[in-house]
Amino acid sequence: MIMKSVFFTTVCVFFVSLLQGYETLSSEQRLNGEMMQRAVAKAQQALQESSAVCYDGRNEVGYATVMSADGLLLAKWSELRDVKHLIIRIGAQKYDKVALLQHDPTWDVVLLKVEAQGLKPVVFASNSKVELGSWVVANGATTRMRRRPMMGIISAESRRIPLEGGAVLGVELTEQKGILIVGKIAEKSGAYLAGLRTGDRLISVMGKELKKRVDLLDLMEDRQVGERVEIVFARKGKIIRAEVVLQSRTETYGLQKNRNDEMSGEISIRRSGFPRVLQHDIGGSNRTVGGPLLDLDGQCLGMNIARANRAESFAIPLEELKEIFERLKAVSEKP
Repeated sequence: MIMKSVFFTTVCVFFVSLLQGYETLSSEQRLNGEMMQRAVAKAQQALQESSAVCYDGRNEVGYATVMSADGLLLAKWSELRDVKHLIIRIGAQKYDKVALLQHDPTWDVVLLKVEAQGLKPVVFASNSKVELGSWVVANGATTRMRRRPMMGIISAESRRIPLEGGAVLGVELTEQKGILIVGKIAEKSGAYLAGLRTGDRLISVMGKELKKRVDLLDLMEDRQVGERVEIVFARKGKIIRAEVVLQSRTETYGLQKNRNDEMSGEISIRRSGFPRVLQHDIGGSNRTVGGPLLDLDGQCLGMNIARANRAESFAIPLEELKEIFERLKAVSEKP
């Protein structure tokens, strides 16, 4: 009993000291306080000029990063692909006509175009190598005309994020006497977009003849999102060849949330399978990704690509972001 009493007293003293510590922090020193807001004034201005708000009609669905003065932007693809009426607002200017030029399934990035001149693209930092604990700034909730900055820190070393659930064709197969018949097929899957339908007989994938479902599972084991694979299938006696762009399991079948995810708020549909990311602890939701990640001077360190859970958000580092932009831009300009 004495030991329990001592332990209880120690815990109480600890929490009282914490509360006293919080009470000594002045309101202007808190994250939303005046002093902190003054510290991110340059970043707030950069967000205002060089990030865009994406709407589906009147509903805010995400952000985009301004990449060129003539209206090219990058945004998160999986959050925009089902948008029926995409509208972009940059500063106070609204653009009702938005072209989706190209997308990169590996990075989950889409290149957008609005008819504009004289925009202010993001100003990149010299590199994305920043120390752990460094302050960073991103878009928070926005008013109709004003971007509100959210602050956090770089919370882990840059690294690869493995794909959860793996890359998939998006079909269910039934074995019938040594052949595979396509059953249910996800309408957002790469297989469906390539023309595969229920009732088709799947003959081969990547040149390997398939006789059992496990044959396909073995082939998919090391595949990557965005990878293109050739399939051969039969329909009413006709042999058809097609190319499938593999998608992630979460993009194809939806996000399967565990208990931690359910307690983390609105996380991104696609939150894994990125070759390299900067990790930070800025809060938000799946609707606050797509915009730039900035340092306190308003220079761009990368683009926010996923809200992974309540403590982790990911950004594409500026080096990879530049390469993605130049590549997608070059493809879109081909006749």
